Amino acid sequence: METDVLVVGAGVLGLSSAYFMKKRDPSRKVMVVERLSGPGQGNSAKSEGGYRNLFASEINYLLADSSIDWFHHLQEDLNYDIGLHELGYLWLLPEEEYQQRRGPFEACRRRGARVLEYDSEELKTMMPDLVTDFGESEEPEIMGLEQVELGVFGPKCGSVDADRLVKAYESEFLKIGGEIHYNTEATKLIHDPVEPLGIPGEPFVWQESRIAGAETSKGKILAETTVVACGVWAAKILDPIGFDCLMRPKKRQIFAFKDPKLGRLLNTHDFNDDNSLPVTVLPTAGILLKGEVSEGSIWLACADNLGRKFELEDDPQPEDDYYSNNIYHALVQYLPCFQDVRPANSWAGQYDINGFDQTPVVEAGPGLIYVGASSGSGIMKCDALGRIVDAVNEEKEYATLYGGRGFKVSDLGIAKRQVEQETLVV
Repeated sequence: METDVLVVGAGVLGLSSAYFMKKRDPSRKVMVVERLSGPGQGNSAKSEGGYRNLFASEINYLLADSSIDWFHHLQEDLNYDIGLHELGYLWLLPEEEYQQRRGPFEACRRRGARVLEYDSEELKTMMPDLVTDFGESEEPEIMGLEQVELGVFGPKCGSVDADRLVKAYESEFLKIGGEIHYNTEATKLIHDPVEPLGIPGEPFVWQESRIAGAETSKGKILAETTVVACGVWAAKILDPIGFDCLMRPKKRQIFAFKDPKLGRLLNTHDFNDDNSLPVTVLPTAGILLKGEVSEGSIWLACADNLGRKFELEDDPQPEDDYYSNNIYHALVQYLPCFQDVRPANSWAGQYDINGFDQTPVVEAGPGLIYVGASSGSGIMKCDALGRIVDAVNEEKEYATLYGGRGFKVSDLGIAKRQVEQETLVV
């Protein structure tokens, strides 16, 4: 088979990229191959779907803020129900951590993002289940847990249904003539000379070479441009050609709770129109919770960094012990309503972690574009990244993000990378 553009991976970044390349030139043949049986089944649909526009770096702010605007366009103008709920993001902070993060939050304000602050008394009124002051209790002190003294809230933040979002991109791509082959695994990239001489062993070091497509489980597919957008699996096909994908895979887990004891917490008022628990980050342990409006449950995640190995897993599994003998003990100090509450469901996926600057990479080589290393933020930056991949393919200096903002594409590359260190990491 032959195509103009071959996209490896039908996750959110692959389908976003494919859609914008096809939309630019509907006569262009754009083909997506995916080893699984449907869109987003690798890690995209396993995401908790949180999005935020509060970041320390200008780059991440632009990527996320424009993508959030696109989410609203998808749901409100194009009538896709992507489960968009503007729940807000709430950081619960001790005074010392607040002072450390004050600079980044002020930078967000200067960019135009709304940032609200609440003191501990206001938080206790708004979230009666939250313990802000441990008093004389010894256990939190022994555990090194810090009290909640302030809350910082981003209203233009919230949650989408990641599975529905991916399917919306799939639908838009297919509407304009895109082609997707599921159950088709790209096993090897084709490395060919630009001007073949027909000599066995080509390409030689003295020949100009390029990526000319991929060998797949359904046969060879030749392409003018091959886009590798397969997340944590990117290294499997990029390592053999010596292309550094600048990420390593690490497991992340989600635990879902549905219990009458959590009713008041789930139905937290005053933060959003849904009267639901915002995406909430607890101090010290970095435990994250959110109200899942569609099913009336609370989802919980917690990133264990040092101590959690980097490892590629095709089918990662949640670990009950990670919740019951680890997260739980810190969680109930801040939210006693979780006492003796067990998860109703749990699952695991993987992040493609860029440990250097926690910011995605879009890098081109001859006949090749790689997009990845999103470090768990692929959902919330997907629209911007798809537009940037399209601009790279067109050899444009700037991409136009949704809403008209310009973005210098080389800022996410390697040779001319211009990315600030991201410090507002959840």
